[in-house]
Amino acid sequence: MLKLYNPAVRLNITRKCSSNVISPKPFDSIPGPRGPFGLGNLYQYIPGIGKYSFDALHESGREKFEKYGPIVREIMVPGQNIVWLYDPDDIAVVLNDKTPGIYPARRSHLALAKYRRDRPNVYRTAGLLASNGIEWWKIRSELQKGLSSPQSVRNFLPLTDQVTREFVANIKPTDSRDHVADFMPAISRLNLELTCLLAFDVRLDSFSDEQMQPTSVSSRLMEAAEVTNENILPTDQGLQLWRIVETPSFRQLRKAQEFMEKTAVELVSQKLLYFDEDRQKLASGQHRSRSLLEEYLRNPNLDLYDITGMAADLLLAGVHTTSYTIAFTLYYLCLNPEVQNRLLEEATKILPNPWSMSIEANALNSEAPYCRAVLKESLRLNPISIGVGRVLNKDAILGGYRVPKGTVVVTQNLVSCRQEQYFKNASKFLPERWMRDNKQSVHPYLVLPFGHGMRACIARRMAEQNMLVLLLRLIRSFEIEWAGSVPMDIQTKLINQPDQPIAIKFHARP
Repeated sequence: MLKLYNPAVRLNITRKCSSNVISPKPFDSIPGPRGPFGLGNLYQYIPGIGKYSFDALHESGREKFEKYGPIVREIMVPGQNIVWLYDPDDIAVVLNDKTPGIYPARRSHLALAKYRRDRPNVYRTAGLLASNGIEWWKIRSELQKGLSSPQSVRNFLPLTDQVTREFVANIKPTDSRDHVADFMPAISRLNLELTCLLAFDVRLDSFSDEQMQPTSVSSRLMEAAEVTNENILPTDQGLQLWRIVETPSFRQLRKAQEFMEKTAVELVSQKLLYFDEDRQKLASGQHRSRSLLEEYLRNPNLDLYDITGMAADLLLAGVHTTSYTIAFTLYYLCLNPEVQNRLLEEATKILPNPWSMSIEANALNSEAPYCRAVLKESLRLNPISIGVGRVLNKDAILGGYRVPKGTVVVTQNLVSCRQEQYFKNASKFLPERWMRDNKQSVHPYLVLPFGHGMRACIARRMAEQNMLVLLLRLIRSFEIEWAGSVPMDIQTKLINQPDQPIAIKFHARP
């Protein structure tokens, strides 16, 4: 396993040399693009006009790093600054802030927050994704109880394994004459099915012919989540005219959210119809809680407004984040057959007979270190987002500059994780770098695919468990071969997604 970098070493050196420390430079002197005449740099992101793109923030981030250095100040419009951070020591300063009584804040999902606050009959808050401060913490502290504990997540493993086994069994080997279809929709359907089963105890039958239709609930939910994510960045940045008039981006977001909200309300209402009966069975020992929704309905600190918001958030965040991560991981496995073979050895030990055996929690925790390394290496190269956003709670010294309280800071972990100064052979897919016998040191604030601290992904453990089960079952049953273009790049639609179809050939193993 990689050794963690010890920031205390740097801190001790700083203390010893404190009398010689140069005073921090002013905020306005941080290098970076300003735009002409002080009007800001937003025009550079307009398609067909500027050199940057919201769909390729990793490319513009790398370009800014090469041109300006490890800290960049970009003026989007007058009065709206973003500070981009590449140095993991600076990232640690921001994310390790534990100011008493202050909760980590970020400026994101602003249009989603407006949509929900305009509907007080459905939502009491803007939800986990868009809220800040004590409002955010009150719902986070309650909702995380069913998602964060290892035992709670392990309880869902049998259901996850059952659905994943069904999914893999339905994959047909690729005939040499067949057109290689995009595998991405199938991955998304699996994760939608798992989200609805684990969160709501509902099977959508997402793999059925009926649900494959574009007008089905499954298809519309996947589309609504994708449309919402695509319109977060365009509405977050710039003049935010949608606060005054409904812009095209806000209209798309609103329509997508209306369908997700309708589905969330129906799922919650359906569970309420049977909740009293299930509660009586639970008291008599005839029934065991099988969904997150049941846990939340029994929580006296949550009301129906909170639960409906949670349901909508899970439908939004629980499908594509996991699906895109799996897609990138399968791409790397296809391109690295030696990695695929080593993963097969591990999967065969856990599943000697893939069709008659279940994946047990003990095996997943102790006998799948290489599968975990494969997933972590994929997340190093292709994390869920480019980095982590924060609004500074207090003044901070970053990169030798004094950055004032209230500044929006976004870390550039994706770019940093691809730098040779932090990882040897940084561009190569090498899961071995995460195994125990590896001696390389890694800074703990470099690889943060699920965020950090109190605002880390609430469903991280559940997502990792689902992905590990799929990787083990898929590679145990099939040899996979890439049939698309190389290299595959990223589209940064708030969450990073592949820029091309996931074209994979499946060859059944004996």
